[in-house]
Amino acid sequence: MAKQHSSGDLLADRRYRYAEACLADGDHAGAADLAEQALEIAPRYAPAWLLLGRAREGLAVQGDDPALRAAATRAYACALDIDPDDTLGVRAHLVRLGEGGNLPALSPAYVRALFDGYAPRFERHLVDGLGYVGPQLVMDALPPEPERFDAALDLGCGTGLMGAAIRERVGHLTGVDLSPGMLALARAKTHHRRPLYDRLAEGDLAAFLAGEPPASVELCLAADVLIYVADLAPVLAGIVRVLRPGGLGAFTVQSHDGDGAVLGTDGRYAHTDSHIAASAVQAGLEILTLRPADVRREGGRPVPGRVVVLRRTAA
Repeated sequence: MAKQHSSGDLLADRRYRYAEACLADGDHAGAADLAEQALEIAPRYAPAWLLLGRAREGLAVQGDDPALRAAATRAYACALDIDPDDTLGVRAHLVRLGEGGNLPALSPAYVRALFDGYAPRFERHLVDGLGYVGPQLVMDALPPEPERFDAALDLGCGTGLMGAAIRERVGHLTGVDLSPGMLALARAKTHHRRPLYDRLAEGDLAAFLAGEPPASVELCLAADVLIYVADLAPVLAGIVRVLRPGGLGAFTVQSHDGDGAVLGTDGRYAHTDSHIAASAVQAGLEILTLRPADVRREGGRPVPGRVVVLRRTAA
C-alpha cells in the first residue's frame, strides 16, 4: 500500500499531529494517549500504530517496563499488518526490539518511499546540512590507474552526486536506484551538454546486479548506499559477478567497534572492518583500501565510517 498521509478523518488527523508534536517534545505519555485517541476514530491508520509503538517504547525505556515493551511490539505489529510492504519502516523498530524475524529490517518499499519524499531537498540537506563528502572520499581513494574506465555502475546513484564526480574518468556510466524521484533528478543532470548518465535503471540493488551481463564493467561505485544493507556478502558477490578481472569496487560505509552489522537509531547499518574483510574475501575481492573516514555529520558530530576499495582477483 502507499504510505498514508491522512487517516481520512479530520479529527483523527488532528489527534495524530498533536501526538507527533508530543513525541518530538519527549512527552511519550501524551503521545501514546493522543495516538490511542486517533486510533479509536481510525483503527486502520498505520502511521498512528507506528507512532503509538514509538511512544510506548519510549515509556518502556524510561521505566524499564517489559509490559510496555511488549505493548510497543504489538503496536508495531499492527502497523505492519496494515502495511505489509512496510513503506513506513516498521520492521526496523521490531528488529531493534529483537522481534524482526528473518525479514530484512529495511524493506525496498520503505527505502523507495523515504527517498521519493526526500528527493526535492536531498542534495541541499545532504551536502550543506550534513556535510556529506561520500563521492569525494571515493574519488580520493581510487587508484590513479587506470586513468579511465570503459564502463562503470553507480549503485544507488540517487540524484547523481557520485556520477558527477566520476564522469570524467568513465566512458559509459550506468546508474541504478530504487527511487523514481531520485532518478528523475539524476536524469535531468548533464555533463558537457550531454546526459550525465548514459543509462539509468530503477530497481533493487541485488536484483539489478543479478540481471546485468557478467564481467561487463570495470568499476562499481556505492557512495553512502550500503548503509541500508545488513549483510554485505551478497552485494559484494553481485559486484564480483559484473566486474571484469582486475575491476574495482569502491564504496563508503558507517562503522562501529562491535560485531557484524548493527542497525542504528538513525535507520542505517554500521559495519565492522572484520565484516567488510570477510565479505570481500568470500566474494573473491582483495582489499586495496580500508581506512577510516567521516562520511557526514549528524547533530553537529562526525559519523564514523570507512572508505573501501576492492579489486576482483583474476580467478
